[in-house]
Amino acid sequence: MSVPWKAYASLTGAMAIVGSSVAVGKAVALTLPLYLALGLRFGIACGLALPLLRLREGGLPRLTARHWAVLFVQTACGVFLFNVLLLHGLRLTDAASAGILTGTTPAWIGLAALVFFRERPGVRGILGLGLACAGTLCVSMLGEAGSGSLAGNVLVLLAVLGEAAFLLLRKALPPGLSALAASTAVSCLGLVQFLPLALWQGAQFSFGSLGWEQWLLLGYYGGGVSVLAYVLWFYGVARVPAVLAGAFSGLLPVSALFFSWAALGEPVGLRHVLGCGCVLAAIALLSGPRKRS
Repeated sequence: MSVPWKAYASLTGAMAIVGSSVAVGKAVALTLPLYLALGLRFGIACGLALPLLRLREGGLPRLTARHWAVLFVQTACGVFLFNVLLLHGLRLTDAASAGILTGTTPAWIGLAALVFFRERPGVRGILGLGLACAGTLCVSMLGEAGSGSLAGNVLVLLAVLGEAAFLLLRKALPPGLSALAASTAVSCLGLVQFLPLALWQGAQFSFGSLGWEQWLLLGYYGGGVSVLAYVLWFYGVARVPAVLAGAFSGLLPVSALFFSWAALGEPVGLRHVLGCGCVLAAIALLSGPRKRS
């Protein structure tokens, strides 16, 4: 398998795992407070990733203060703020409005790539981004958009911007930083950022009420979503243009839709099938062979 296709497969796997976290996160949220659940998630992730990194690479990488600052900001945007803002936004607005705003992630990534990385998308890039946005919007719109409150919609939009920043800030880290090292660093920083609130909620929670099913879900939440998905994403995003990475992020709502149907029994309609087709067409368009200049 060539390097580009390895990157494509890694990005696809990452988005599939992250999409599955919607169903898993919903189940976890029913039994655990938010910050405690996220603190346990990243605690488990660190417990798995740190020994693996020690075995394969000798421990955490030696980075400059600037690169650690970038990792901290990346974690704050895509791990801490994204989860917190999205949850509080959904409490104030309807799910349809939040889904529409979340579906604009590829467009924000493409715009950021143009502004910060000077990546010119070209005609194919513009068409691909348009298809990706159309597909994610179709998948997210489970019904007619409601009139969600302005405050809730603003919080969801800020969460989307945080996710876009997280996905792109990998470009600001050293090329030699391995995917495992980057994902381990993000997991450790995520634990640090959630730990104070997690300890506060944990002091008031009865852990005896958790069964083996909840611990199994937490294990997947930490090991699958916070370690494996990050490793796959960091590997792929460092090897493709940011615009193409943005198109692959369109697979997230497609994956979330599949796992919501398979695990939660939610219905799938024609607009969802059309949305999946748009996203897959966008990936095919953006990942196809290009003419040499």
